[in-house]
Amino acid sequence: MTTITQDTTAETPPNPAICGGDYAFFFDVDGTLAEICPEPDAVTNPVSVRNNLHSLSAACGGAVALISGRPIEQLDQLAAPLIFPAAGVHGAEMRDSAGNFHRVSLPEGVAGPLAQMLEQGMAAMPGTLLEAKGMAFALHYRQAENYQQQVLQLAEAAVAKFPELMLQRGKCVAEIKPRGNDKGAAIAAFMQQAPFAGRTPVFVGDDLTDEKGFQAVSTLHGITVKVGEGQSHARYRLSRVADVHAWIAQILEQATLQRHTLNNENNEQEKESSL
Repeated sequence: MTTITQDTTAETPPNPAICGGDYAFFFDVDGTLAEICPEPDAVTNPVSVRNNLHSLSAACGGAVALISGRPIEQLDQLAAPLIFPAAGVHGAEMRDSAGNFHRVSLPEGVAGPLAQMLEQGMAAMPGTLLEAKGMAFALHYRQAENYQQQVLQLAEAAVAKFPELMLQRGKCVAEIKPRGNDKGAAIAAFMQQAPFAGRTPVFVGDDLTDEKGFQAVSTLHGITVKVGEGQSHARYRLSRVADVHAWIAQILEQATLQRHTLNNENNEQEKESSL
């Protein structure tokens, strides 16, 4: 059983020096890059944030990826017109930097009966929302928290009936997904591929679903950042989504200053050598 350590630090993360090409960045989306909304379809990602992600990716040679419980199709909509390497549905879907796509599928004998079981169960709980993700299902109760226990019981019953599946709890959501897929495994897979391989990983997330990612990145001696309150394996903490946006902007500003400084030093050296 995995234990989540108590993290009471208020220490903000350092600003990685990206000019040297030493870092690879991985970002959760909901609650990290974008504010959480009552319904998943209402979530948006500000243009300024998308532009900064594009600049960060360019500065890091493309070593920026989105790691989310959302399907990749939805991640592309939130990042449009940009296309990033991505792990969707907690790693059950993956697209590498070359655009190669891998997806885990549920057996026919599982997908149909599971969907029917969940649809019937959730229909009896007004205000809850069943989100089908192809090979996974999210049982949302953000607008009906009085049904939390019943939703969790339904999810646990589904996992018990179909051993190919596992339960992943999150903020006001219970997710049922293929066993063996998580954000930690997704990040580890990316770190074996170009342009991520050989770099120091940085992972920013906010939810219980991100803890496996924090553990994987810590194993690789990377930088882990928890957004918001709560126990976590992450080393650093930012209070809210707006702080994540500001942190990314600071990293880019620092990189610009470093480039200017380096250029000035090079110019001075050229002047001295010409004397």
